[in-house]
Amino acid sequence: MTVLVTGGAGYIGSHMVLALAEAGESIVVIDNLSTGFSAFLPEGVPLFIGDAGDENLVEGVIEQHNVESIVHFAGSVVVPDSMRDPLGYYRNNTFTTRNLLNAAVKRGINRFVFSSTAAVYGNPDQVPVPETAPTRPLSPYGFSKLMSEIMLHDVATAYGMKYAVLRYFNVAGADPRARIGLATAGATHLLKIAVEAATGQRAKVDVYGTDYPTPDGSCIRDFIHVSDLAQAHRAALAYLRGGGDSVTLNCGYGRGYSVLETIEAVRRISGRNFAVQYAARRPGDIMTMVADTGRIRALLDWTPQFDDLDTIVTHALAWEEKLLRERGELVDRAQSA
Repeated sequence: MTVLVTGGAGYIGSHMVLALAEAGESIVVIDNLSTGFSAFLPEGVPLFIGDAGDENLVEGVIEQHNVESIVHFAGSVVVPDSMRDPLGYYRNNTFTTRNLLNAAVKRGINRFVFSSTAAVYGNPDQVPVPETAPTRPLSPYGFSKLMSEIMLHDVATAYGMKYAVLRYFNVAGADPRARIGLATAGATHLLKIAVEAATGQRAKVDVYGTDYPTPDGSCIRDFIHVSDLAQAHRAALAYLRGGGDSVTLNCGYGRGYSVLETIEAVRRISGRNFAVQYAARRPGDIMTMVADTGRIRALLDWTPQFDDLDTIVTHALAWEEKLLRERGELVDRAQSA
């Protein structure tokens, strides 16, 4: 039996595919490669280049590869972009999920793991944030994911599907062996931007808002290593396969670091200084977001391996330096040709 991973050539999806492959699972991937890279997939994993919302494609893949579970990563993830292009986010996130679910129902898929976000909470009333907190998104990105969660709940109720919704906090880092990582051009992840600055690829790091009521005035985030997040998805899938009921789980470590603390960690570990420019708050940004992780730790067989900001930064830097070396080698080969 096979696991279908949508968006499996992207940043988080490729780490999930790698984790599944190392566990001996049979995997098939659908990805339109808008932000993903086919080279990130382990050798032998079938890739169908297309839209996860293309029902004919999805049904064909399910039938051809005997798919028994779906893990759905495909979607758009940049909060400021969603403020500028809300309809694009409702199309890529909500409508695509609707079509994917329809194909899954028609083909009898009864296990579904969904990549969601802590952005569904908005500015929470309490921190750490439990899964029972009110959902009040501040951006179309957050709303597009919340709508998808609601659809998944309703579909599961109507058709007997079991699901796990994983609400990510801030995903960061790279494969500890630097095999894969975040390579999307123009990525907006704070840690990615900071390591690009540390490796001379950016002139500065912009900090949006230094007047929040936090210890240093900048936003606070709960960072989770991307490899730990991939293992959380594997654990969620195992939970559903074991007969577990549908569940919504926070994915974080339960510890927050400010934007300025994170930048300083990159400076310290890289041994390099870089400019920081302070700017006004951005619409849709959330002040403090730290996960209550009691539920995921109690329910799943999941023990984080990289719960340490310095480790996350170290892996992100190693990946970034590998990318730079590979680009340099390409330039050298082109110049000598």
